[in-house]
Amino acid sequence: MEKGMITNELIHQPISDTLEKNYLPYVMSVILSRALPEIDGFKPSHRKILYTMYKMGLLKGLRTKSANVVGQTMKLNPHGDEAIYGTLVRLSKDNESLLYPYVDSKGNFGKVYSRDMSYAASRYTEVKLMPIAEEIFTDVDKDTVDFVPNYDGTMYEPSLLPVKFPTILTNPTKGIAVGMASNICSFNLGEIIDATIALTKHPRTNLLRYITGPDFPTGGLILRDEAVFRQMMEEGTGTFRIRGKSSYSKKDNIIEITEIPYTTTNEAIIDKTIQLIKDGLIKEISDIRDETGLAGPKIAIDLKRGADPDKVLHRLYRDTTLEDTFSCNFNIVLNGYPAQLGVRGILQNWLDFRIGCFRRKVRYDLRKYEDKLHLIQGLKKVLLDIDRVIKLIRETKRERDVIPRLMEAFSLDEIQAEFVANIRLRNINREYIQNRVDEEQELIELVDYWRSVYNSDQLILDLIVKELREIKKKYDKGRRSELIEPSHVEIVEEIKVEVIEELIAFRTWENYLKLITPASLERHPEQRLKAEDEIVQELAIDSSFDLLFFSDQGNVYKSKANAIEQSRANELGQYLPTILELEPKEEIVHMVATKDYSGYMLFLYENGKLAKIPLESYITKTNRRQLINAYYTDEALVQMAYIPEDQDILIYRYAQQKEMLLLLDTAIIKEKVTRHSQGVQVVRMNRHASVTAMDVVDADMADKLKAHRVRTIPSSGTVRKPFDR
Repeated sequence: MEKGMITNELIHQPISDTLEKNYLPYVMSVILSRALPEIDGFKPSHRKILYTMYKMGLLKGLRTKSANVVGQTMKLNPHGDEAIYGTLVRLSKDNESLLYPYVDSKGNFGKVYSRDMSYAASRYTEVKLMPIAEEIFTDVDKDTVDFVPNYDGTMYEPSLLPVKFPTILTNPTKGIAVGMASNICSFNLGEIIDATIALTKHPRTNLLRYITGPDFPTGGLILRDEAVFRQMMEEGTGTFRIRGKSSYSKKDNIIEITEIPYTTTNEAIIDKTIQLIKDGLIKEISDIRDETGLAGPKIAIDLKRGADPDKVLHRLYRDTTLEDTFSCNFNIVLNGYPAQLGVRGILQNWLDFRIGCFRRKVRYDLRKYEDKLHLIQGLKKVLLDIDRVIKLIRETKRERDVIPRLMEAFSLDEIQAEFVANIRLRNINREYIQNRVDEEQELIELVDYWRSVYNSDQLILDLIVKELREIKKKYDKGRRSELIEPSHVEIVEEIKVEVIEELIAFRTWENYLKLITPASLERHPEQRLKAEDEIVQELAIDSSFDLLFFSDQGNVYKSKANAIEQSRANELGQYLPTILELEPKEEIVHMVATKDYSGYMLFLYENGKLAKIPLESYITKTNRRQLINAYYTDEALVQMAYIPEDQDILIYRYAQQKEMLLLLDTAIIKEKVTRHSQGVQVVRMNRHASVTAMDVVDADMADKLKAHRVRTIPSSGTVRKPFDR
């Protein structure tokens, strides 16, 4: 059978072998060579375009047609002209995708904030490199980075660019690979440079002192969330909110939106608003139109007479992408492997990369200086006897003997002799040679200086910091996006009549929840439960209550009662892991209902400590559904309970085969404002003692058990009598 001939033979092999041989190379190619950026801030497609433009001389001079750049780039990128041109468009100044664009453009390049404003064909548009692009190519020809063959081996291209500032964090980057994705928000160049300089002095410095938050080319308002920003700094993940910027003209009764979130488009906002109007959910708008022009994006919204603009904006923020979220996922390719890093990790790795590039540049220059010094030192040897040099060359019979005779006569090495022999006749004079020899001292000083720099990380860092400061001074243009505190965002509550229903909340052992009206319970009193399931909590509430669900993982999940679908007794109810989006194997262990967040949560631990936490500690200013570190989890929890106010509780202690009781008023327990507190020692413990349970008791029961009352803590309690119930 001829090699490569197709047959109908069926090959049987394990699917793992097939995946490893056929699918894995594709996966790795997409991850490493297409979708994710590297430490220089570029995906391969970006790097190939920019390097091509650099080699075309487009840092200086006039623009060239985009089609020319696309054609030249195909020598490095075989993915087709449309793909290359689309990438070039996103790198351009006029498209406004980048906070610090690299391509100076002329013509119609579309807009990142418009879905319908398509860019013109490459034969009509023109491009060159922006001045800031000079900072990514400086010394690229001085062996600062490795060069690799292109796809057909006919030329070489840089594997990375020797960028002089952390470009990876100054422009937004999004990429979808196989099994992973990257979504890096952009930051202000000045803030990133300040943070980088601070890291060179203190590696564990608080980056939020320098980086106030993300910054986007489309501007907008970013709602500050310090916890999320800190997570971005350390882990490279986190989700924050960004909303458009608007103004209201009372004279014209018009809302004008002039900045929108980076994640959306004018058309998406307008289409959703029109749908809300058609559905009758917004009745105050008479017209909405896109007035985007040369001045930038603009959406004009005409209001009906008497309409409340704050109320309309509130609805638009809530129900359209005029307010949106940005989910960060800082996945990059680092040293040939995918890695997820926070801003700190990226900056530290960028500094290592930049030090390596700078050292290679110094080595390149040092060799040049050393070679030149070596030649001049040879020239110095013949300075005083030029006539002898001329005579020696003239009297040499064979050309091949010139170099050996010069080496012997003046104690030169072969390189020095070649240099002397190749001096042009017009330069064989004392003035020329003296001028060259005068460079010797300057070269000696240069060699000594750069040799000391080459051998010192600190000197290299100092020079890198100097470069960074110069770049900040040259290109920092202030923030585009404004940071605002969530508490400063005015929330206009709509006036609506809400029917408040009485409900009974049932929680079962198997994590089911039923909210049942009393009337429904009368009609269907028989409770339906799964086999071996049972009701563990029953609370009388109404539909305006907040429900707090405490999990065994130390989390609290919050929900409005009216946001949970009601059930009937003959139904299983709502499955809590689903409606609360619990983590795998996470279970709800307690439920609390409240209107005003008064009262306390009590947490009793096996070590005899009890934490008394005000329920108001679980209030959040935003609509967060999950609170982590809701209570202390480093010690085994015996029981938790909610009390509306200070009252008596009964704690059971078992020691030396005797059950002890402690009756105490919770008023003697100091409350802790920190949710994660482990509380105070209430029960005196030893190696034979254990805490087994806790009950909240009423006044009658407390009176019957008054013999067990303790006035001070910690206490061992008193032995339980047979008649104690």
